[in-house]
Amino acid sequence: MSKSTITITVKLFAAYQEAYKVPELKLEFPEGTPVQTVQEHLQTQHPELAKWRNVTRFGINLLFVEPDTILQNGDEVVLIPPVSGG
Repeated sequence: MSKSTITITVKLFAAYQEAYKVPELKLEFPEGTPVQTVQEHLQTQHPELAKWRNVTRFGINLLFVEPDTILQNGDEVVLIPPVSGG
C-alpha cells in the first residue's frame, strides 16, 4: 500500500533563491515527511547549498519550527539561511 503524497510551497531566500533563480517551488513529498527533508532535497539538486545545512532555520506557515516537524498538505515552508546586511 503506497503512502499518499502532500504538496507544499517552498519560499526561497538568499542562497536558496540564488541557486534556483525563482522565489518559490511547489514540491511533493510522501505523507509524514519532516521539514528537514525539504532542505536535503534542495541540496541534492544544488550541492553548493550544503554549506548552509547546519545554519538554516525552518519555518512552516510563518512559524519557526524544529527540523523534525512533520509537513502537512498545503504547508508553506521557508528555509532561512543566515543573511548579512545592514
